[in-house]
Amino acid sequence: MTARQRFSMSALSQMRYRFLLGALGLVLIVLLIRQQNGLSHSNLAPIATTLHKNPSEASSDITLTHGDHSLTQLLENVSATSTYFTDYPLPASEFGQMGKRLQVMQHWIEARQSVSDRMTLGQADTLRTHIDDIALSLFPFLHNPSQSSYTSLSHLRQRFKPGSKGIVIPTGQKTFRYACHLISNLRDTLGSKLPIEVAYAGESDLPASYREFINGLASDIETVDVLRVFDDTTLDLEHGGWAIKTFAALGSQYEQVLVLDADAILLQAPETILDHHTGYKSTGTLLFHDRLLWQGAFKERHEWWEKQLEHHTPSQALSKSRVYNDGYAEECDSGLVVLDKSRLSVLLGVLHACWQNTKEVRDKWTYKMGYGDKESWWFGLELSGAQYTFEDHYGGMLGHLNADKDKVCSFTIAHFDEQEKLLWYNGGLLLNKLKNNTEFDVPTHYMFDGVWEKGATKPDHSCMRDAEIRETSEQERELVRKSVEGAKAIDARIQQSSSLDFT
Repeated sequence: MTARQRFSMSALSQMRYRFLLGALGLVLIVLLIRQQNGLSHSNLAPIATTLHKNPSEASSDITLTHGDHSLTQLLENVSATSTYFTDYPLPASEFGQMGKRLQVMQHWIEARQSVSDRMTLGQADTLRTHIDDIALSLFPFLHNPSQSSYTSLSHLRQRFKPGSKGIVIPTGQKTFRYACHLISNLRDTLGSKLPIEVAYAGESDLPASYREFINGLASDIETVDVLRVFDDTTLDLEHGGWAIKTFAALGSQYEQVLVLDADAILLQAPETILDHHTGYKSTGTLLFHDRLLWQGAFKERHEWWEKQLEHHTPSQALSKSRVYNDGYAEECDSGLVVLDKSRLSVLLGVLHACWQNTKEVRDKWTYKMGYGDKESWWFGLELSGAQYTFEDHYGGMLGHLNADKDKVCSFTIAHFDEQEKLLWYNGGLLLNKLKNNTEFDVPTHYMFDGVWEKGATKPDHSCMRDAEIRETSEQERELVRKSVEGAKAIDARIQQSSSLDFT
């Protein structure tokens, strides 16, 4: 069955299918947990029902049935669920089922919040402990190695400063120079006042001399070792490459975060997104599309996506996806990801994305079925039941006209706001950082919704054709020129230091 055929199934057929699946799942869970724990059927039924209901239905049941007796039953059910999740861990291949377990955990957290005024302190502590046990069984990396005491999801949430907003830039020695360019672009060119965290994975990833240089670039910058926030046993982030990005987002002290690749360049202040983007304000998320390339070339990837999304009601974002529905290769350009972690559904979606970037899971599945962390963001939000927003257009082109003046060509991918104005682009300020590490560029033209002509190799430029060619404004060119001047000044300082690598 194709993706489009799945979306065209009647609502009645989907309801019947989910009912049969739920009934089968209930029987299996009852048998497994009774055999393991000797629990009564009355204790198990609410657990199995919650595992297979829609989130809104399960939450309604919890809210409507809480009396004094039901509070006790709730604690018993959460305890049994915690035991079940611990005794029956999911293999690395079960992305869909991990999403279901996160939805169960969301139900319990919401239930605790809805009946908190009717709980004793002891009951509240017991329920919180059970929820933390569930979270830790699913995500052992939540243990904070810098704290000797027990830590889990509730402690992580306490790390977030209420109402805070900030920028997170993961980097290491290899991308350090571009991260410095980006900081200058944000502070000196755009005048952003948002605080910045530069995230890294251990001393060898970003040594002290590099951190000192970064801290001296501007005010309100902090460097954060992610290995001091999460237990690295199942992560190996020092050698994980892109994997650090999801954990930098989750572990940041900011509730609302803009996670930026080191080689991203913004053409509008990041505050604009947080304060004015209607899609972001609606869902607490903003993701950006990759290029529409290689249609039909990755059948195994699409078959795997569809398998993980079996028995899942597609979100509005997925129902509009040209990549998922029309067979293109890559959905997300994760050079900029915007998240509001104060929203529980978003936070749990980020947890799913982090799980996808743990060492075993990324090595076996995530990075084999996709390119790095790209697809883990939307896939985690989708499978955990969160609503999320993608930009309206797929990745565009920002560069220069070709000789025939019918194409725009470059080495970057451009992204746009809701008014179709340039918002940011990836690839950095250099014309082609893979060929020349000192030649900067100020783009003059852009295009979106055209046809991509991909360069034969990474060092070769790509082009876009068959859409309106637009000229960058003088204001946009001046922003880039100012960013280039800031980057050159930073490069001169780096080259003067004997302890920093200029690459």
